[in-house]
Amino acid sequence: MTIESIKKREYPSSNKKSNIDIPKGKWLKCPKCKEIIYRPTFVKSLNICPYCNYYFRITCKDRLKLIIDDGTFKEFKLNIETTNPLELSEYEAKLKKEKEKTGLDEATLSGIGKINDNKVVIAIIDSNFFMGSMGSVLGEYVTFSIEESIKRKLPLIIISASGGARMQEGIISLMQMAKTTCAIAKHNEEGLLYISVLTDPTYGGVTASFASLGDIIIAEPGAMIGFAGPNVIKQTIGEELPPGFQTSEFQLKHGFIDLIVKRKEMKETITKLIELHKGSGIIDKKN
Repeated sequence: MTIESIKKREYPSSNKKSNIDIPKGKWLKCPKCKEIIYRPTFVKSLNICPYCNYYFRITCKDRLKLIIDDGTFKEFKLNIETTNPLELSEYEAKLKKEKEKTGLDEATLSGIGKINDNKVVIAIIDSNFFMGSMGSVLGEYVTFSIEESIKRKLPLIIISASGGARMQEGIISLMQMAKTTCAIAKHNEEGLLYISVLTDPTYGGVTASFASLGDIIIAEPGAMIGFAGPNVIKQTIGEELPPGFQTSEFQLKHGFIDLIVKRKEMKETITKLIELHKGSGIIDKKN
């Protein structure tokens, strides 16, 4: 065999165009098990991998559809926006980009709706918008939702998915922790029901404030929940962390949460909890 014959030989090439035509957007890869998932199957399974049950993150709009009865949601619109207290030009540009990407004005969707005909105040945080970080606007929406729950004597549902405080707003973002916590304290004094639902991820100032103050704290399977992330903790203490550290299963075992509920069972579980609380006579069905 000559050198020339070797040069002329055809070898498999990754640059060759495949004969298999896969429509763009029809398939996605699970980051956990690496299986390829057909998107219609993925959507039908509520954005959960059908092979390994990995829970993908979902938007607040999709989560609203899973929880709230069709046609019953009335959104709170406060017409407020951040004043950009640190005067960061890149922050304003980033906010504009996030609004265009998600179709949201802020990392939350909040309002009044019904869950199996039970009227509630609900606030959902969306990690797709600035990682669900809590700045002045998000803090105001959460606080307003809590106050409306008190005013109307309705159960409060807050579904969290956040990386923590929005540091681009400096001390103003940290103030939201105290603000929302004080509002929850008033809500508690009224004897009203507050169900906190923790989804992946729930971290930082959100975990350290209203997300951890529910009368009942629910989490989705496999959700990462904590204050500082596991890598930061590992580097700080210089030790290996236990298996499953900061997962919802780990948090349930150590008493931080009350229940782990599958996504498809969340609406019915919340309904049962509301129905149980009705025995107190606090909830006013007319409001």
